[in-house]
Amino acid sequence: MGANKLKLTELDALGQAAECLRTLAHPHRLRMVQMLLQGDFPVGELAEACGLPSAMASEHLRLMQRCGFLTSEKDGRQVFYRVAEPHLKDILCCIEERFGVGLAAK
Repeated sequence: MGANKLKLTELDALGQAAECLRTLAHPHRLRMVQMLLQGDFPVGELAEACGLPSAMASEHLRLMQRCGFLTSEKDGRQVFYRVAEPHLKDILCCIEERFGVGLAAK
C-alpha cells in the first residue's frame, strides 16, 4: 500500500494527542479518570482514593482539565469534577482489558 493511500492524521494533531496522552500517563490521574467515569467526585474523595493530599490531587485534576479531559463545578466549598471527553472511556477500557480491573485494596 503506497503512502499516498494511507489514512494519516496531521503531525500537528498527533503532537497535540501525544501531549494529552502524556498528561494522562500517570497512575494517580488514571485512577481519578477511572473513578470519574463512574460518577462525579469532589477533590477530597479523589485525593483519598489515590492516597494524595488534596492540593496535589487538585493539581493533577487541573492538568487534565487543561487538556479538555475534565470539567469542574463548585458546590459550596467543594469542587466536583466530571469527564468532559467521551473518548476517555475507550482509553480506560483498553487499559483495564490489558492490565486488569478489580477491587482495589483500600
